[in-house]
Amino acid sequence: MRNKQLIIAFLIILTCRSIHAQELSATVNVQTSKIENQIDTKIFTQFQKQLKDFINQRKWTSDVFALEEKIDCSFYITIESIVSPGVYEAKLSVVANRPVYNANYTTPLLNLQDANFTFKYQLAQPMEFNENRVQGADPLEANLTAVIAYYINIIIGLDYDSFAPKAGMPYFNKALNIVYNAPEGSGISGWKSYDGQRNRYILVDNLTKSGFDKLHDVIYSYNREGLDQMADKPEIARAAILNALMGMQEINDANVNSMAVPILMQGKFTEIVGIFGNADKSMKKQLLNTLSVIDIANINRYKEKLE
Repeated sequence: MRNKQLIIAFLIILTCRSIHAQELSATVNVQTSKIENQIDTKIFTQFQKQLKDFINQRKWTSDVFALEEKIDCSFYITIESIVSPGVYEAKLSVVANRPVYNANYTTPLLNLQDANFTFKYQLAQPMEFNENRVQGADPLEANLTAVIAYYINIIIGLDYDSFAPKAGMPYFNKALNIVYNAPEGSGISGWKSYDGQRNRYILVDNLTKSGFDKLHDVIYSYNREGLDQMADKPEIARAAILNALMGMQEINDANVNSMAVPILMQGKFTEIVGIFGNADKSMKKQLLNTLSVIDIANINRYKEKLE
């Protein structure tokens, strides 16, 4: 968690139109219990270390950043099966958080699971990524770093958006470039619009498509004008957060079955209940009407806490 002085310095820098955002402080966890009787799983000790170094030691932006400003994120990989020697089917969970100004907690930026993660890894295999040659020499090897690089750019884009309006677009466009040039081959999926209802193509399409322009303003308002102001101006901040959530409802109404809105709402239940617990009845009513559209899976839980 950044301390107060670092956050103030960060915000001063933003006002000077020179964005100095964090990069990554990532943890990587690889679960191999489903294949432990089929292979020497010690190989994944090296895999885990290499992947962590690939994420944390590579420079993903051209901006200056301090150690304390890095984005807190986690990559959880569950190996589901062995397709062939060195080739694995896995599920990838990605979690990223943003510190809230003058508070002792972080807010979720991203919390999702990608079930279409097939890749090749052999002991001491180099982890390389070139955004000008995303497909690499071996599609299954390249798919490993392409998927990770894609989510890194999504995380950075969301973080930038949360501090300055539409500041994340360069990184969403980098993720879009990865989608357009993604590896192709047997077992590789998640990059095409038709690869299910929730995939990498759809998410980045939502984040870059002109019809979703308001989404970036919503991300900024919810975080910077809302959460970051809660300590000093709780009523104004609460109204800004409600307006941001209503903005999400407008986006959802205009883009039925969008992926970005439910993704951004993932993990927000406790936070929203805490923010609006002391709100007046009319505000709670409006909030519940909005949540019944943008977070329908949790609406009964919200009603239990807020009605």
